[in-house]
Amino acid sequence: MKSVSRRTFLSTAAATSSVLIVPRHVIAGAKEAAPSEKLNIAGIGIGGMGKGNLKNLSAHNIVALCDVDSKYAAPVFAEYPNAKIYKDYREMLDKQKDIDAVMIATPDHTHAVIAAAAMRAGKHVYCQKPLTHTVHEARRLAEIAAECKVVTQMGIQGHSGKGARQICEWIAAGVIGEVREVDAWCSLTYYPWGHAGWSSPLGARPTETPPVPDTLDWDLWIGPAPMRPYHPTYHPGTWRSWLDFGCGMMGDRGAHTLDPVFWSLKLGAPTTIEGSMTDANPETHPIACIVRYEFPERAGMPPVSLTWYDGLRPPRPKELPNTEQLGDGEGGVVFKGSKGMITCGTYGNSPCLLPMSRMKDFTPPAEIIPRVEGTHEDDWTRACKANGKAGADFSYGGPLTEVCLLGNVAKRVNAKIEWDSAALKVTNVPEANALIQSPYREGWKL
Repeated sequence: MKSVSRRTFLSTAAATSSVLIVPRHVIAGAKEAAPSEKLNIAGIGIGGMGKGNLKNLSAHNIVALCDVDSKYAAPVFAEYPNAKIYKDYREMLDKQKDIDAVMIATPDHTHAVIAAAAMRAGKHVYCQKPLTHTVHEARRLAEIAAECKVVTQMGIQGHSGKGARQICEWIAAGVIGEVREVDAWCSLTYYPWGHAGWSSPLGARPTETPPVPDTLDWDLWIGPAPMRPYHPTYHPGTWRSWLDFGCGMMGDRGAHTLDPVFWSLKLGAPTTIEGSMTDANPETHPIACIVRYEFPERAGMPPVSLTWYDGLRPPRPKELPNTEQLGDGEGGVVFKGSKGMITCGTYGNSPCLLPMSRMKDFTPPAEIIPRVEGTHEDDWTRACKANGKAGADFSYGGPLTEVCLLGNVAKRVNAKIEWDSAALKVTNVPEANALIQSPYREGWKL
């Protein structure tokens, strides 16, 4: 992949006292825009979640759109008639020099290669969750972001919400005492795998080989993953359940739900991860699984055990009345402290103390974490223009993604693994190390 340099800084410019908005290339340098000016943004992978991200970025200039499926992306192409259209992100980065930042919402297995290429081209990057498909990729993307000194953000919108910040403040203030145990869950499941008019009770690959639609570049869609015949059960949207392409519910909802846990408890790398699941096959994520993490003492906080329930719900706290919903119905978190509990929904939303009677006269502690004005995307674009730091940048999103994907590793080997984070290695189950980094198809590299 070619590295594309940022546009040349202009050393001279005419200015008068009557000019209120000065172009970014005059005053701001290669990676910084004037605070009052719009960014030139490109979208890569725009037919699904990317459509919503672009809508939240539409106050800026959407100058380029890239998607491997022109039919799937056609409605979004139509919304931004002034944007140049591409099929291959590499061609876009090579040819279009006016791009300041890119939004990436492709399937999980292509996040890393695209984000790395964009950062090396000097572009700020917003990448959907989970940040990557493998643990190794998550570690490398965080490193590349630091090397390239660009502004990054992982698409976990709850991180910019009020609820996650409240949870951090309540725990920091000792509202529920020491937290040594946490339950987190998503009760949804991908079963039957594919859910696109085709499924297999064993999660096997489809045997049919229908022709690739003329509007889809299947080779580019496959990207660094092993090549396989096209089938509509993979695209669009149903790729998440397939091991070669998606990270399952652990990456899909886990990246959201574990965010307030990771943040408020100042978690780093776990020491052990134990996974067990309902079914095992070489192609798809399981119908349900349980993953148990052990985190050591850190930052003045005690060790903590975190249990993730995938396709299941945890035991209902006895302090929660039967008339009350646990979490938001689909998922959530229960923080178990020495002086009570906190529950919240999938995105850290609607935090509540248990017993609920505590909420009646509860005076929240002082707000010590600034609130985000607008959307998660706004948090990123403000940081881009100021050459600052977004809330869920890759230095945060990378380690959070590592935790989620280590859960996938443990459940696939159906064992308790011991993790050496510094060495990026499982020390007690050698076969698990083959899952830390997946080989790329010829012609692709990080």
